[in-house]
Amino acid sequence: MPAFATLDRVSAVTPDGRTLFDNLSLAFGPERIGVVGRNGSGKTTLLRLLAGEATPASGAVSFGGRVGVLRQSLPLAPGDTVADALGVAEGLARLDLIEQGCACEADFEAADWLLPSRLETALAEAGLGAIGLDREAATLSGGERTRVALAALLVDEPDLILLDEPTNNLDAEAKGAVARLLEGWRKGAVVVSHDRELLRGVDRVLELSSLGARLYGGGWDHYAERRDEERDAAERGLDAAERELRRVEREGQTAREKKARRDSAGRRDAARGGAPKILLGARKANAENSAGRESRVADRL
Repeated sequence: MPAFATLDRVSAVTPDGRTLFDNLSLAFGPERIGVVGRNGSGKTTLLRLLAGEATPASGAVSFGGRVGVLRQSLPLAPGDTVADALGVAEGLARLDLIEQGCACEADFEAADWLLPSRLETALAEAGLGAIGLDREAATLSGGERTRVALAALLVDEPDLILLDEPTNNLDAEAKGAVARLLEGWRKGAVVVSHDRELLRGVDRVLELSSLGARLYGGGWDHYAERRDEERDAAERGLDAAERELRRVEREGQTAREKKARRDSAGRRDAARGGAPKILLGARKANAENSAGRESRVADRL
């Protein structure tokens, strides 16, 4: 399976020096990966590394394909049109010059002849088939802007797309457009999201935590099931360890109490002077042997 992006023993830290993840090695190919984890676990940092917008503290990030990012807000300038927002204005203008017979040789060399057909397909898939390309982008609603951003990804056809909380603050129609994009995507996708419904459609789930990174096969439901099973197993193991510790502590306490009673009895016999020397010697040897055994029990605590 080809890798569009690869992390090789990558480490990332926050500006104040806190480690987010360390020695992380992952390859991202033609599959959809959902990324989950608590806030501050490094999810957005991972996307910035894959987008080439951040540098790892150590290790290397390499690319075997083009990467596209679904932006939460369109980078618009005053007067930009929908065509500008889609990133197709220049390409369409060049094709128009060629059609009018006003193009130069450089226009022919740079022409993207399949752009109109890709654009038509992308707009239809994003639910924008009737939108005017010369419409001012500033007039787009929030949901329309999201769909324009989705269409821009489809037109650009990157090998790996990155989506950071793509369904946040969207209406149902726009959420549906994001879900359809992900469902139909046959290249690589990395999705950071808390949207369980969206994560049900991924191929694998990557969990980032203070213990590192772990990949689970399947979507959200399979991940949640495996995670709960592992937590239950860990809790059972902890309970068993606590019970064993309490047992060893009780044995140690009992051993110390027995030794204290024997020592006390020996001191009383020595004080009375009534016991034969041979018996006192035997008691002393027995006490020393017992003390040695009890010391070994106590050392296990």
